[in-house]
Amino acid sequence: MKYFHNEIEAKWQQYWAENQTFAASNTSDKPKYYVLDMFPYPSGAGLHVGHPLGYIASDIVARYKRHQGFNVLHPQGYDSFGLPAEQYAIQTGQHPEKTTRENITRYREQLDKIGFSFDWSREVRTSNPDYYKHTQWIFIQLFESWYNKNTDKAENISTLIELFSTEGNANVNAVCDENIAPFTAAEWNAFSSEQQQQILLQYRLTYLAETEVNWCPALGTVLANDEIVNGVSERGGHPVIRKKMTQWSMRISAYAERLLQGLETIDWSESIKESQRNWIGKSVGAAVTFKVKNHDEVIDVFTTRPDTIFGVTFMTLAPEHELVAKITTPEQKAAVDAYIEATAKRSERERMADVKTISGVFTGAYAEHPFTKEAIPVWIGDYVLAGYGTGAVMAVPCGDERDYAFANFFKGTNGMPEIKNIFNQDISEAAFNEKAGFEFVASDFLNGLDYKSGTKKIIEELEKIGAGNAKVNYRLRDAVFSRQRYWGEPFPVYYVNGLPKMIDKKHLPIVLPEVEKYLPTEDGQPPLGNATVWAWDSLQCSVVSNQLIDNVNIFPLELNTMPGWAGSSWYWMRYMDAHNTEDFASESALKYWENVDLYIGGSEHATGHLLYSRFWNKFLKDRGFAPTEEPFKKLINQGMILGMSAFVYRSEDSKTLYSKGLIKDKNVHPIHVDLACINDITNELDIEKFRAHPLYSDYANAEFVLEDGKYIVGREVEKMSKSKYNVVNPDDICNEYGADTLRLYEMFLGPLEQAKPWNTAGITGVSGFLKKLWRLYFDDNGSVIKDEEPTAEMYKSLHKTIKKVTEDIENFSFNTSVSQFMICVNELQQLKCNHRAILEPLAVLVSPYAPHIAEELWNALGHKGSISTVAFPKFEEKYLVESEKEYPVSFNGKMRFTIKLPLDLTAAQIEEIVMADERTQNQLQGRTPNKVIIVPGKIINLVG
Repeated sequence: MKYFHNEIEAKWQQYWAENQTFAASNTSDKPKYYVLDMFPYPSGAGLHVGHPLGYIASDIVARYKRHQGFNVLHPQGYDSFGLPAEQYAIQTGQHPEKTTRENITRYREQLDKIGFSFDWSREVRTSNPDYYKHTQWIFIQLFESWYNKNTDKAENISTLIELFSTEGNANVNAVCDENIAPFTAAEWNAFSSEQQQQILLQYRLTYLAETEVNWCPALGTVLANDEIVNGVSERGGHPVIRKKMTQWSMRISAYAERLLQGLETIDWSESIKESQRNWIGKSVGAAVTFKVKNHDEVIDVFTTRPDTIFGVTFMTLAPEHELVAKITTPEQKAAVDAYIEATAKRSERERMADVKTISGVFTGAYAEHPFTKEAIPVWIGDYVLAGYGTGAVMAVPCGDERDYAFANFFKGTNGMPEIKNIFNQDISEAAFNEKAGFEFVASDFLNGLDYKSGTKKIIEELEKIGAGNAKVNYRLRDAVFSRQRYWGEPFPVYYVNGLPKMIDKKHLPIVLPEVEKYLPTEDGQPPLGNATVWAWDSLQCSVVSNQLIDNVNIFPLELNTMPGWAGSSWYWMRYMDAHNTEDFASESALKYWENVDLYIGGSEHATGHLLYSRFWNKFLKDRGFAPTEEPFKKLINQGMILGMSAFVYRSEDSKTLYSKGLIKDKNVHPIHVDLACINDITNELDIEKFRAHPLYSDYANAEFVLEDGKYIVGREVEKMSKSKYNVVNPDDICNEYGADTLRLYEMFLGPLEQAKPWNTAGITGVSGFLKKLWRLYFDDNGSVIKDEEPTAEMYKSLHKTIKKVTEDIENFSFNTSVSQFMICVNELQQLKCNHRAILEPLAVLVSPYAPHIAEELWNALGHKGSISTVAFPKFEEKYLVESEKEYPVSFNGKMRFTIKLPLDLTAAQIEEIVMADERTQNQLQGRTPNKVIIVPGKIINLVG
């Protein structure tokens, strides 16, 4: 009876679907285990073999936990809003919903083919209105909340209104905009409704504000920092500039400290935690205010070294700083304007990374030192970012390398004084930036003090004169939440006299309208500006024609859409109760599942999705909607499966193509070759296929220089990518070798968290293993299962495997489990094991890794139903306790034969048995050995 993987896999995939085998229950008495993969974006290219790596690992754990008696939630869905679908819509005119739906259909086919144990009854798509109505509702909750520093959590905005109406805002300790004017309770109550709403916008957790953004003119949208690579858009490589726009923003900064502290409570890799710590960027120091000479303006700075204030030589503002236009002198205006224009073309990330380029312009203005009253020149420089700190620095070149380089670069030019040295240390060659081993000099009342005492003293003096105070600062900025795109969640917002109003929950979702084109309008409005039915009737509570807008009862709706991270910042909770029409999830479902026990995905999401998800989860916890502070208990980042690219080598005139072994000392150029043109195992090029391939028409008449009658391509490990033609389709592997082979092979390639190259040639070994496993259960005539008692060696092989596989799954070391399976099957084959007592637990052991063949074997063993919840075999130590030892028997140090003896024999008993052995007598030839050396359990050596 042969192993036909295609028939077996199709049979069991159909069985699982029809029987809802992997559907989780929200009311089970079993302990829960929630395992989740990061949301896939359904691109048109479909999956390549690198994509399922994390899914296979999570599926092994999910299946293992079911075997252990857990109620496992292992859902899947799609992060289906996004820029790629919109760009494709712009190019083709097709609605993004259509292409997204088609891409999802393709993804689903591929995922099903690999045999994942997903609970598809809970599938979600962020672009479905029944999903994004809840995203809209969460946005409204953020709008209706403020952050109370006294309670250290978000609260309903009604509690803030109550404080205002009874106490005013003087004693309100909130995360809010800066420089809010104080008012009394009487003044608040006398304000008009509009005035009150404008004030509340300064406190809300999501708010409208003019913000510096990354604007991509070619894409017509704002981009997040992680959507920009080397100063251009990741999508399409278009230029990105900095500009000010009125945007919705989220006060993630309110949660900076909690986001930091929460990292100590979760089981994530230290590298991901460190990425988040660096992104949040906590600094302890002081806020200092410098007056601007001849102006009513002041410059606020945050510094971690207030003790160095007497070393301030100049000040630097970010080019975007709002004061620049106000304080720049007429003489410097042209130079400043030109510099600002040039800087706008560089992203914040690019400016942060570029530590070599020194550039800046003197504004012509001067600030006043708070203690010496000395004039300090004010410069602008793109190494200062408007979004970090206050967008201004007090430059102390003697104590900071970047300030030192800046001062020396502009030394002798207008507006750059000599560097002041305030340390009893030499700074002729470099800045002195240590916090120990010095005393202050030329520092007035700080002279003779060190870092610690100097810091304490300066903060006391700053507070005395009202020029500063101790402060903790965070690099984390509020997150811009508006996108000038079509294919995203519509905001549930309409505008009355320019002020935002939220649409009531019972009228959600506000569904994305139809538009004729997906580009911005001619006057620069977002794509929703093309919609003709996009106004809110506040009486009928419905979306109506724009022509009916009267700003009395019918008002304009928000034209921006939410960013890609909106829907993915809470999706794990929707899986808990995916069909709830009223709420994003019921209280009972949330209480039962709590949060994700195991989350697997890419490390590239460290400071994007993972940070935003934690923020939204904490907010929902504050407001009583989520049961836990952290969304993901344990996080594993899978490594990348790399492609094995193939190359041909062309001569400079492109008329000759040399085989790999003939290119030495030749001036050749490598060209990527589509893997469809080569034999992936022998690396031989199919020349006729290559000539006929549309990509290589330029070489249809080229001469192929062969070695031994063949053209051998070059191979190189690179990122798997369509552009490198090294993508391997998992469908092809499943069709030829089977999904179980694919699953085992991807795990066998190496540790889950490491990058590893794909090599199709290696897959035949795994395919052969499954055929060997099959032959333990079947021969050509059918089942060979025996009900006899197994031997001790058979039990030993099985329990070694139980022990190893259990430990490996618990430690996520899946590659070594596959090796152990191979060892076990080889051992059982040599022992001629067809025994039910061994092969039944072996089928269960294999099931998480190769579920289709395991189901078939379980069925062949006479069992009904699925193997998926059969108890996982338990390791028993007794089967590994050695009762015998195979001793090497040596004569004068040379091993001649082995003998198996019980381990409890004494040395004298061992000697008696060995001396009586016929093989010993043949070796001695009648001689008596001079010495017999015996170490029980180790060696037997006869000397002389």
